[in-house]
Amino acid sequence: MATVEAWQRAEIAGPSKANVIPKPEVFVAMMKRAKRPIFVAGHHVVEVPEGGTYIDYIIRIAKAANIPVVATSHIVGEFIKRGFQPAAWMPAVDITSRLQDPSWMGLDSNGQYDLAIYTGIPYYMEWLLLSAFKHFATHLKTISLDRYYQPQASWSFGNVSYKDWSTYLETIASQLEVK
Repeated sequence: MATVEAWQRAEIAGPSKANVIPKPEVFVAMMKRAKRPIFVAGHHVVEVPEGGTYIDYIIRIAKAANIPVVATSHIVGEFIKRGFQPAAWMPAVDITSRLQDPSWMGLDSNGQYDLAIYTGIPYYMEWLLLSAFKHFATHLKTISLDRYYQPQASWSFGNVSYKDWSTYLETIASQLEVK
């Protein structure tokens, strides 16, 4: 497999980098294997990839896999407009801090999460948030669902076109919707 470079070139990820998700079925398998996943969605989820609106894919995936969604910034209104109630609203830095805390029992007080999926957060900010997990919360696996390779995550797509990304999101949503 070819080496994938970080989209933000000036940053150095360190000796460990994200594994590349080669196809959407790998993401689906990770989702099914996770015991307590959580979605963290930023304001970029209102982007429109070819074939659909990104936030609509997030809602489909969250509903199909029964994953709580934490909406960051002002994006909570966009979810509510679509008839979807996120599990919580809080700043991205706050949810990242809570997920690192080994004593935090989660949004529902049922224990720590084992998989955090970050998406729609500006690249440079997501880089820093995921770096915090990489160094201070090794118990938590992370996935970046964005279309740019995010080396600070545990898993990430490579740098993909909008068309491929849209196809990946549709495949993920469709496969998770099939019970």
